[in-house]
Order: sequence, then structure tokens, then C-alpha cells
Amino acid sequence: MSDPITNPPEAAVAAEQVPAAAAPAERSEQRGGDRGGRGRGPGRGGPRRRPEAEQNVNSEFCEKVLFINRSAKVVKGGRRFSFSALVVTGDRKGKIGIGLGKAAEVSEAIKKGGEASKQNMLSVSLAGVTIPHDAYCAFDGAKVLLRPASPGTGLIAGKTVRAVLETVGIKDVLSKSLGSKNAANVAKATIAALQSLRLREDVAKRRGVSLGGARKEAAAPAAPVAA
Repeated sequence: MSDPITNPPEAAVAAEQVPAAAAPAERSEQRGGDRGGRGRGPGRGGPRRRPEAEQNVNSEFCEKVLFINRSAKVVKGGRRFSFSALVVTGDRKGKIGIGLGKAAEVSEAIKKGGEASKQNMLSVSLAGVTIPHDAYCAFDGAKVLLRPASPGTGLIAGKTVRAVLETVGIKDVLSKSLGSKNAANVAKATIAALQSLRLREDVAKRRGVSLGGARKEAAAPAAPVAA
């Protein structure tokens, strides 16, 4: 009489394969937890840092870089590069300034441009989030036309004019840039157009006229006396 088979060969092989299949999964989890694999952690470099422009969202002033230019100087050892940055700064409440910074590094040039723009702040007359009347101004070859718009229109402008209007606090305006596309000239023409804006109250005060008073009607000519 033969002995009963307690462990078939198939069952023994299956039992031996179960822990072997689970081992790679455990190793992958440990590897992902230590190194921060895809979607499991911050990664090797740690949490990403937000750009400086996003970190200063709640600051008093808003800075925007309009243009960065690179110039090269040929020297004995090769070429030496320098950068210039045109920066516009505003408080979104009617004040704006523009500055140009030059340095050997881009970040340093932007920093110098921002400091120069804050030293040249100018006040602009606004009618809420739009402008009180049409404005047209030219600077060198650039010409800029600004027109007030109804609420909800938004900024209909190019990138340079839009950056200037956003920093000063305008949200609804129609604009058209004519002539040269040079960023510096377009920005200065836009600021000159904003400087030409005047409110009704300011004009009336300068002329010594009261806007709330009733206008005096001209006296009607007397009727001719019948003979």
C-alpha cells in the first residue's frame, strides 16, 4: 500500500513563488519612499521654489520686465556679455515708474531696473479701473492711442502696453500701438499718454468753475416796443 501524498509538487512550487513575487513590490516601495519617486515624494531636490515674481504677489509694488537685451564685447580671451533689463513698477493704484538696469547678470540687471523704476514714480489720473478720456501720445517712433472702455471689456492691448496698464491699475481700456515696436519707446509713449489724462474735477478746480452749480442762462433779448 502506497503512502498518501501530502504536498503535491504544484502546491509546493506555488507556495515558494508567493513571497518571491511580493519581494520586488516591497523593494520598490522602499526605493520610492527613500528617493521620492514619481508621485511619491518631493524628489531629490526637495520642494520646488516659486519664482520671485510669484512670491511678491502680495507686495506693495508690482514689477514687470518689459525687455531684456544682451550685448557682447569682444576681448582678448573671447566675448564678454552684459545684460540690460527694462522694468516697469506700479502700485496698481495710479502710480507707475520705469527704469533701466545694466549688469553682467540678468538677475542683477532686473534688480537694478526695479530700483531705478521705484525712484521715478509718477501719478496718473484714473476713473475707477479705466481712463477718463481718450489719450494719444508719441515718443520717438512709437505712437500709442488709449480709449476708455465699459466694465468687463478687459485690456485690449499688446504685451508692452498691457504690462504698463496692469501695473498702474487699469483693467478696462482699448488701445492701439502705432509706428515703432521698440519696447522702450512704446512703454514711454504709454506712460506719456497716461500722464496727459485729466479728471473733470481737476480741470474745474483749475479753472475756478463749480461742477455742481446751476448754469446761468443768457437773458433773452427785449422785445421791440411797438410805435
